[in-house]
Amino acid sequence: MQTMPAHAAHHNDREIESLDEFDATISARGTLAGFRVQAVDLTDRTRELLATDTAGAVFLGCPMREDAAAKVRADGAMVFPPVPDLPFNPYRGLLYSPDELFAGLAKGYEETLDARAYAWFQQTKADRDILASMLRAIHDDAVSDALDELLRDTRVVGVMGGHAMGRGTEAYAGAARLGRELTRAGLTVATGGGPGAMEAANLGAYAAPLDDEMLTESLRLLAAAPKFTPSITDWAAAAFEVRTRWPRGGTSVGIPTWFYGHEPPSPFASHIAKYFANATREDGLLARSTAGVVFLPGAAGTVQEIFDSATPNYYESRGEPTPMVLVDRAHWTEKLPTWPLLRSLARERSMESRIALVDRIEEAPDALKRLGG
Repeated sequence: MQTMPAHAAHHNDREIESLDEFDATISARGTLAGFRVQAVDLTDRTRELLATDTAGAVFLGCPMREDAAAKVRADGAMVFPPVPDLPFNPYRGLLYSPDELFAGLAKGYEETLDARAYAWFQQTKADRDILASMLRAIHDDAVSDALDELLRDTRVVGVMGGHAMGRGTEAYAGAARLGRELTRAGLTVATGGGPGAMEAANLGAYAAPLDDEMLTESLRLLAAAPKFTPSITDWAAAAFEVRTRWPRGGTSVGIPTWFYGHEPPSPFASHIAKYFANATREDGLLARSTAGVVFLPGAAGTVQEIFDSATPNYYESRGEPTPMVLVDRAHWTEKLPTWPLLRSLARERSMESRIALVDRIEEAPDALKRLGG
């Protein structure tokens, strides 16, 4: 089964994203000239900063003592200081984990980082404050950078679908089995990172290295809190109960957005790339799904994702078209007749051989394989 690449080995070798990397760089290179140091607390590294060349370096949100900051600025380094009183770090070097976003859940969801970041977003969006919009853009860029570093050299399959699919339903169980099968086939599952179909696919990836009974038992436990309404706290607590009982789950990626901040992120994604800008998130999720995308039944958001995926396939703007598999014939031909339009678009283009419509979720992995995913 595919594992995520080791973080440090794969990111830009001019970037320093942890204290260990900072120490290793100074010891191996003896210089920080030209390096990018991202969100590392350097308050206890004053001696090293005073003794090391930092010409052309950039320090992004790194707390440091005043004499160290003055010295590195004198060297010609750029220092972007930490921003006080923000619920999130705009310069973060790594993706979020479920534990980080849901920290404080025991006191209620409103106390978590996820909820506080959403509240800040709602308030600053209304204020139209340029500093806030700049901080959101810097944050989202840092998240994209971390996502690229994580997914380099992995084969990613996107699983899209609506948030309305409830735990305890056969559809949810099917989406979870799909996530498990794709992960066991060596693919990295990436979802929109929210509840419903998205959470189910991340749960399946989490279940992939464990025995089959684990998924059956998890589905039973989760059914006690089928939806994130009326209580996100109860919904998330049920997921963390599963994670606590089976702590060594598989890896997958969730790519949610605070734009739809009333929806909580999936606690089963091991890595969460959460964005403020939904357009950046949508495009990034589909662009990174290099091994294809499976579209489960959904509403407006999923329809948008189908055509966001179809457009670069139509123009081949990202190279060869990637496979697209739509699941549930009645949904995509009668309820929301997306398939006839997709098929018409694809006619006589190279994407024609890369699209498929299947009835049942169990058929999706074979369809992906057949289309070359």
